[in-house]
Amino acid sequence: MNLQLQRADLRQFEGAVGGKAKAGLPRLTALIFAVACGLSVANVYFAHPLLDAIAHDFSIDPASVGIVVTMTQIGYALGLFFIVPLGDLFDRRKLVVTQAVLSALALIVIGLSPSAAMLLASHAAVGLLAVVVQVLVAYAADLAAPEERGRAVGTVTSGVILGILLARFVAGLIADFAGWRSVYLVSAVLTLVMTAILFRVLPRHEAARPPTSYARLLGSVLLLFVEEPLLRVRAVLALLIFAGFNVLWAPLVLPLAAPPFSLSHTAIGLFGLAGVAGALGARWTGILVDRGQGQLVTGLGLALMAAAWLPIAFMSKTLWLLVLGIFMLDLAIQAVHVTNQSLIFARRPDARSRLVGGYMIFYSLGSALGSIASTMTYGAWGWTGVCALGGAIGLTALVFWAVTLRVGR
Repeated sequence: MNLQLQRADLRQFEGAVGGKAKAGLPRLTALIFAVACGLSVANVYFAHPLLDAIAHDFSIDPASVGIVVTMTQIGYALGLFFIVPLGDLFDRRKLVVTQAVLSALALIVIGLSPSAAMLLASHAAVGLLAVVVQVLVAYAADLAAPEERGRAVGTVTSGVILGILLARFVAGLIADFAGWRSVYLVSAVLTLVMTAILFRVLPRHEAARPPTSYARLLGSVLLLFVEEPLLRVRAVLALLIFAGFNVLWAPLVLPLAAPPFSLSHTAIGLFGLAGVAGALGARWTGILVDRGQGQLVTGLGLALMAAAWLPIAFMSKTLWLLVLGIFMLDLAIQAVHVTNQSLIFARRPDARSRLVGGYMIFYSLGSALGSIASTMTYGAWGWTGVCALGGAIGLTALVFWAVTLRVGR
């Protein structure tokens, strides 16, 4: 496909969509977006505190059970490229509702899976459909007034963070009382309820979009990476920070469920609540980005991310050090994540679904790599090896940001 023609098509497409007026994002709508995003992203993270039970049920080796999370993230990556860009082409209301209904069906299949093969395939499907989160985040940024875009993205992202954190606690609690399968069946019911709410509150009419082919739409995602250095830099940062995030969370259930801790799923899930500061910090981060402090937030966040692994490494002394490390790590990662999205949304206002889709592919790849690498590292070198891996990723991200500091100033 001719590159110049692709550029002309992309500019024409963005210019035609960009003419609509901004009415702002009502607070109630933002709250509903946040709740819907939290529930959707929770489906991706339910497996983390359940890995030991899933491994036992399907006779999967503990060192390899991270493949469950990896399959979900692979599906998520595929959805980011093939589904999320459709938000710039089709009616978002129909797109969101369709994804949510199919997500509920995939969750039911997980809850009833008779084999490991079906379990892995249905987790991949859940990941593929959970990208409705990014459709809603881009939608929120599109509805928000320019001077409040960072705050709007932060508010909706707060729901995402709470979903990630509460997923572990809720999954552990339900699993202790009714088994791990019930977690997915309960989520399927809640997803259908949220689908009905979204069907009622999402705008029923959107500005007409100029026709374009699906192939050209996907090609324009790749073109954005060619034309936008800021997107490339922020995408790499996304890969690194979420690799670090999953290096902690994917194997954490393994040492905590084993002696000398021998914690229940409910108790393990409670550690996710230590990261609630990340959810609170996301909104503040958006406000700072609106004031032009995006690079400062990024540097401080990455430094905090690297430092968080020091207390985590000594959790055998006291679990309060683990709580402190989780607090630091989640706050740091979510601050950088909100900053990343706010900055790239401002760069290409009329290609937000494609921007967030392309950006989040790197998030998903980082999550998948972090999950499988950390469980393999834990099997070979124990918790010390996991912490060394996490610290190395944090330092790499900080150095990369420093080297690319001039991009996006």
